[in-house]
Amino acid sequence: MQLLSGNEAIAQGLWEAGVAVGSGYPGTPSTEALENLVKKEDVTCEWAPNEKVGLEVALGAAMGGVRALAAMKHVGLNVAADPFMSAANTGVNGGLVLLVADDPSCYSSQNEQDSRYYASFARVPCLDPCDSQEAYEFSKLAFDLSEQFDTPVMLHETMRVAHTRTMVDVAGERVEVAPRDYESQIPKYVMMPANAVRRRSVTDEREDALIAYAEESELNRVEMRDASIGIICAGALYTHVREALPDASVLKLGLTWPLPPAKIAEFAASVEKLYVVEETCTYFTEKVRAMGVDVSVPPAGALPRGGEIRPAHIRAAFGLAEPPHPVAAQGLPARPPAFCSGCPHRLVYVQLREMNAIVTGDIGCYTLGAVAPYRAVDSVIDMGASLSMAHGMELAGAPGRTGRPVVGVIGDSTFAHSGITSLLGTVYNGGKGTLCILDNRTTAMTGAQGNPCNGVTLAEQAAGVSPLDVPAGKALDIVALCEAIGVDEVTLVDSQDASAIREALETAVGHTDKLSVVVFKSPCRLIDRSRRPAPVIESCQGCGTCIQIGCPALGRDEDELAVIDPNQCIGCGQCIQSCPFGCIQEGE
Repeated sequence: MQLLSGNEAIAQGLWEAGVAVGSGYPGTPSTEALENLVKKEDVTCEWAPNEKVGLEVALGAAMGGVRALAAMKHVGLNVAADPFMSAANTGVNGGLVLLVADDPSCYSSQNEQDSRYYASFARVPCLDPCDSQEAYEFSKLAFDLSEQFDTPVMLHETMRVAHTRTMVDVAGERVEVAPRDYESQIPKYVMMPANAVRRRSVTDEREDALIAYAEESELNRVEMRDASIGIICAGALYTHVREALPDASVLKLGLTWPLPPAKIAEFAASVEKLYVVEETCTYFTEKVRAMGVDVSVPPAGALPRGGEIRPAHIRAAFGLAEPPHPVAAQGLPARPPAFCSGCPHRLVYVQLREMNAIVTGDIGCYTLGAVAPYRAVDSVIDMGASLSMAHGMELAGAPGRTGRPVVGVIGDSTFAHSGITSLLGTVYNGGKGTLCILDNRTTAMTGAQGNPCNGVTLAEQAAGVSPLDVPAGKALDIVALCEAIGVDEVTLVDSQDASAIREALETAVGHTDKLSVVVFKSPCRLIDRSRRPAPVIESCQGCGTCIQIGCPALGRDEDELAVIDPNQCIGCGQCIQSCPFGCIQEGE
């Protein structure tokens, strides 16, 4: 027995099932699955520039005859939707599993989605583990189903399953699966219209076979207890239902597409009232009602429409009091997210705030430019949107009508993910304005992963290779790329140099007849942990300017004068550059 998180269990199960290739893009809560898989023998794992590329790599490997994984979070499936829908039509050769991790309550995401809708839309089997043991078992089963039914299989998890550790009975031995023979099959894999139409009938037959499988499969099991209450649920919510309503009868769905209509109808007939417990959506409710089965509303009111559903929510919906539990500590100070001490993004946002710029932002640590004390980001929509939206704001005439410059801001990993095509579109259409690429040498938000801009592969990441040690020429040269696609003006700036940042931004926004890209480059504190002596404050004037750079090492004493916490300070010197009176000096 081993204590494993859901992601660790998935990696173990996939490896034991003989997976040969894994590809994906880091995105919480799915990231650790590939990071654990790459540590194992006889499997090739890669970070792809984005989820679309990751799925296409995995599909190519499966088409070539080996078992393959594509890993992503829920919003990543949006990016990969194009090959996903076609792969559902073509089928596979070797097994193909898509690990898709949803994030109810948006712990690290810009929205809530239920990826099972995608499985239903594409008509692809979807497995829903409730804990690490099932995550391990379902990972192995997914490949068998994929090859049995000639289809990709979605392995669906939520943050609660991905990051919760439970005991797992691990076999520990890998089953070596011989590659399947490859032969050209143009009608199967070439999705020109005539072939796609013919594949539709194959998909219809596969759906019928999968429904029959769902009716008989032990993945969907009925647990009869008190017949007055029957609940349909899946995933982590099964464990929450069992905790909150231990006497209720349950239909636990492990295969959540396709659903078993006969089993659902039989279960509904065996209980007095049928309820559905699900979070962020009405996936099950809609489908069960569409079968002609009545679904009741809990007696004390509906469950929350958004966010994670916890046992307390379920008990409240059924009119049950909460059992006694320890009272959480009261009156603790708030701990909002903030840039780390010495973060290279900080001074860029200080200057954008001073310029009163309209900033179209993107997905990454630098999204924190939207919060106090900067409040300098006006939009964050999806990966790569910042550059496209800045172009749209320019087309709308926003700078002229507001008197404020428009600046798009994107990180290096996100630029490689989907920002390059956004920039290319602006260049192609003769766009003007200012775009900033914050190159901190890593994919910081999800744990300092490699990406094309720092040149570190997933295998090198697992081996401890730092982006600071990557040979010149291996990483993408962002400046050279921007120049090659026709950007009018490209400037490289040290993002720890306040005066250089100010000059570069003022120059760029002043060139209203050009497209200017400013690349701010300095390593993230997660990969460069060097420290210098903490600065010394002499004769503080109490103006508070240094506090407004938002460094967690800076604060005020009882006299409202600035103080530096030596435990948090890394000696970056950002505060020295910000003080208008020269009161902060370098430490010895």
